[in-house]
Amino acid sequence: MHSTIRLLGYGWTFTQIGGGQGTEDGEWLEASAFPTSVHVELLHLRRIPDPLVGLHEWDVQWIGEADWAFKTSFEVSDQEQSAPNVDLVFEGLDTFSVVSLNGHNIIETENQFVTYRVNVKNRLVKGPNEVVITFLSTFLKGKDLEKKHSRYECWNGDPSRLHVRKAQYNYGWDWGPTLLTVGPWRPISLHTYHTRISDLHISALVDESLDADLIVRIALSPPETSGTVEVSLKDSAGSIVTGQSNITIDNDAARAVFHFKKGEVKLWYPVGYGEQPLYDVQVKVLDDQSQLLDTETQKVGFRRVRVVEDKLVDQPGLTWLFEINNIRIFCGGSNWIPADSFLTTVTPERYRAWLQLVKDGNQNMVRVWGGGIYEDDVFYDICDELGILVWQDFMFGCGQYPAHDAFLANVKLEAEQNVQRLRHHPSIVILAGNNEDADYQLAESSKLDLDYEDEKSDFRKTNFPARHIYERVLPAVVKEHSDLHYHRGSPYSGHGKVTTDQTYGDLHQWNVWHGSQEPWHNWDVLSGRFVSEFGMEAYPNIRTVDYWTGGDISERYPQSRTAVNHNKAAGFERRLELYLMENFRHAFDMESYVYYTQIMQAETLAAAFRAWRRKWAGPGREYTAGALVWQINDCWPVTSWSIIDYFLRPKPAYFAIARELRPYTVGITRKEYKEYANERTLAHFTITSQLEIWGTNSALEPKRATLQVTSFDLDRADWSDQWEINVILAPNASTELWRGKVPGQPVRSRESQAPKAIVVSARLLDKNGAILARYSNWPEPFKYLHFPDVKDLGLEITPVEDGESVALNTRRPIKGIVLEVEGEEVRWSDQAIDLVPGDPQIVKAIGLRGRVVKARFLGDGTA
Repeated sequence: MHSTIRLLGYGWTFTQIGGGQGTEDGEWLEASAFPTSVHVELLHLRRIPDPLVGLHEWDVQWIGEADWAFKTSFEVSDQEQSAPNVDLVFEGLDTFSVVSLNGHNIIETENQFVTYRVNVKNRLVKGPNEVVITFLSTFLKGKDLEKKHSRYECWNGDPSRLHVRKAQYNYGWDWGPTLLTVGPWRPISLHTYHTRISDLHISALVDESLDADLIVRIALSPPETSGTVEVSLKDSAGSIVTGQSNITIDNDAARAVFHFKKGEVKLWYPVGYGEQPLYDVQVKVLDDQSQLLDTETQKVGFRRVRVVEDKLVDQPGLTWLFEINNIRIFCGGSNWIPADSFLTTVTPERYRAWLQLVKDGNQNMVRVWGGGIYEDDVFYDICDELGILVWQDFMFGCGQYPAHDAFLANVKLEAEQNVQRLRHHPSIVILAGNNEDADYQLAESSKLDLDYEDEKSDFRKTNFPARHIYERVLPAVVKEHSDLHYHRGSPYSGHGKVTTDQTYGDLHQWNVWHGSQEPWHNWDVLSGRFVSEFGMEAYPNIRTVDYWTGGDISERYPQSRTAVNHNKAAGFERRLELYLMENFRHAFDMESYVYYTQIMQAETLAAAFRAWRRKWAGPGREYTAGALVWQINDCWPVTSWSIIDYFLRPKPAYFAIARELRPYTVGITRKEYKEYANERTLAHFTITSQLEIWGTNSALEPKRATLQVTSFDLDRADWSDQWEINVILAPNASTELWRGKVPGQPVRSRESQAPKAIVVSARLLDKNGAILARYSNWPEPFKYLHFPDVKDLGLEITPVEDGESVALNTRRPIKGIVLEVEGEEVRWSDQAIDLVPGDPQIVKAIGLRGRVVKARFLGDGTA
């Protein structure tokens, strides 16, 4: 018989065991959707307030400490009952549960990330069958495990989470609420079969010559399967590229190998470097009479991936970079957290909207952070399609995890299943053992046993037992079940170096905001070989703020209890104000606070990408090979480090980063040099202001361009300076273009002599005069500037004929323009705009429909 899968997605009800705040004792409520979770259902039934609004997060904490049950009844046909094998498959149960079928317990679960398969052939009856899933409180089970196996240290959330294989962010994070979900969060199905494909391992390998091999390994269940296997490779049009039939089954397994010379199959490239062709590998299992028993299809892409650690020409340490199909890639992208506190509400459409924004923002990589989940298949499918590289963490975050035998067995099963599920995706280029400031960095700060030279120990008897997971269990699983590169953790330097070493491995650069709270202007010295985390907080869109206030106007100010609850970062008020006060004059009404924190975030993050992309300086000088901002998204309405808020509203920083990741960019830095008359004086000196200008080119060919530099005096409308030179941008690298004095800036000889407020604007033009890149460098800090009166600016925001664009023009330089309209939202193509005379800009405004556009900017009279 042919294998069949029937989803059990209807007729589910749920109850709070013993009754309580959710249901009365014995009351079963109808589930509105499936898969689902308790919070989602109670909210749908209006039995709880919205946890995302106001302080209601704290009104639903009891849900995570209660026991719950879900049940359904399903009909079993004669054909299903007579099948040789019948399994119930639970793709995701959150988290501790006991499952019964027709009154008989059939399995106990303990891992949210694991699929459980149970043979129920002898428990099914013809007609109605009842499944009941009893979920025990994850929080209380975790506390019991903590008491049994010791309390370990962690950052964020209750330490009991370390003993529980559940999405760690549910316990609360410095950007997310404490909402301990419970329920059947992924599909449940009835699987009937004679023989099934139990494992399909496809390797699409490309060698240095760009020849390719396709290796297909098939494992079958149950044992002693007879018959043959067919394998075919189809292109995106459905045409067969190659195939093989009558493959013999040997020891319940089969194998097929295909070789392709360079060009016989198309290679998959990350966005910006080529196309993303995907192929279907279809496997059919036939019995001895050539009847179909089972079939499975997976999409693959052919690409060669290397993590390269090479010596540098003139700096210590090694590179740490990604090479795809022999092309070294500067990875500009973001960290990804779960897209919602309630995962079952994340639809394929929401995934696509998020990831399309990643691509549209000129980003080519996302890092799936290890305190969340191994994402849904559709997430990786979309990344494959869009050409977005995926850095995938294993699910360990910010904690000192245990490593006793039961925990290790649980982790090994989790790792095996998820590596097997994800390994065929061409977008996935690395698996990392633990996430962000996880165990290695925590171990360093907590003075745990950590000898980086030790490559032989078991580690389980030390006070850093999880090292056994990252250096023994996970690499063995990855090696056995995939061709992916394994990295022990993030950050991780290797080579016996600590995780803060800037010359090896990947680095989390949190000395802006956290740590020493450096000025963001120091990004050039706060670099690393690959900066996999850095960030700056900002408020979300004012519409998102108004959502979390729930209509309570009295709470609509930055220091309100509600606003504070919707920012989980420790010390955030002091840190926001530190960076605001050091750099801006600002106001405290909510609209202004939203604007000023957003423009600060935009300046901070754009400066980082600009500085670090400059350090991608060509072969042997790949001093920084990637920058992944923390973070792209939010799981609820919140003030956080995200550059797009919970409702998919991009913050100005999103657009500022997008400009810095365009194929061609231009950058400027200005520095002051103080030279004393001699070694015996502090009173006699000169101060000279110097510019350095560079360009970047992500294309693989050199680019001829004209560098045009125009300077303006912010205090004098009648002065400007312009010059231009021809330049060549080196391929796949940054190029230093010019160095010299700031035009119009005199040499100073006294500290009381304030420098002139000279704004320097640079543009790169192609041979036809088209603008390849632009950037304006302003004197900083902005708080010292005396901006022109608004009435003297000559700012014009003019509708364009298409009705969905506006033209921006000005007579005087303007810094940090953010456009907005009343009412229904507009999708803007750019924000955080610097505008100078003679360089008008067009901004797309989808949904504008003739409405009046308002503009906020520095010096707009609000501060």
